[in-house]
Amino acid sequence: MTDVHHDAPAATAASTAYRVTAHSSPSSRASAEAAGAVIPFDGTWGRPYAGLPGPAELLASAFAACLLKNLARARVLMGYEYTEADVEIVAERQDSPPRFVSVHYTLRVSTTESARRTELMHRNLTKFGTVYNTLAAVCDVHGEVVRVAPQAASAANPS
Repeated sequence: MTDVHHDAPAATAASTAYRVTAHSSPSSRASAEAAGAVIPFDGTWGRPYAGLPGPAELLASAFAACLLKNLARARVLMGYEYTEADVEIVAERQDSPPRFVSVHYTLRVSTTESARRTELMHRNLTKFGTVYNTLAAVCDVHGEVVRVAPQAASAANPS
């Protein structure tokens, strides 16, 4: 067993801890368990694509979830009204050393809110997102929020 420790700022009394467990074996799929949900992922290496998200896609998914969760936060705290939202994330990595160099996002929000309130909501996303701020500390994170009229959003995504 190898234990790797990277020094990080000490947790404060007001910090929150998250616990995730994961399992993998050479003959089965890998999975992580978080908040009671099992999340399968591609834990293979040197084999053809397994049809599951790998670690990079999971990190990009965590970033997307952070944006959407903080949009919900803006609805409660600032009264920012919207009917639905979609986000697209493009995370770019370099090979040597392997790391993300940029994350770009486009958040499309179905809303009748003004451009000014949408910009305020966007500033709040960049200020209060845990995953957002963590990634922004180590790579370029940038993006835009696109306001979409509610009826146009429903027509574009028929159920």
